Amino acid sequence: MTRKIADCRKYPSEMDCSLTITGEEEEVVRAASEHAVSVHQHTDGPELREQVRASLEDEPV
Repeated sequence: MTRKIADCRKYPSEMDCSLTITGEEEEVVRAASEHAVSVHQHTDGPELREQVRASLEDEPV
């Protein structure tokens, strides 16, 4: 199974977040969504999780 990456550095923010999350897709979607809510004040819900899922990249091998 291909591991996925969510990288906050690819999205400008006021706090210059540098967090990168790597793991299996569902783990990364869950962790990145929780991070987006707790740190970046996004609203949790299906739309946020779909945006996170769409932004994931494959981990280089």
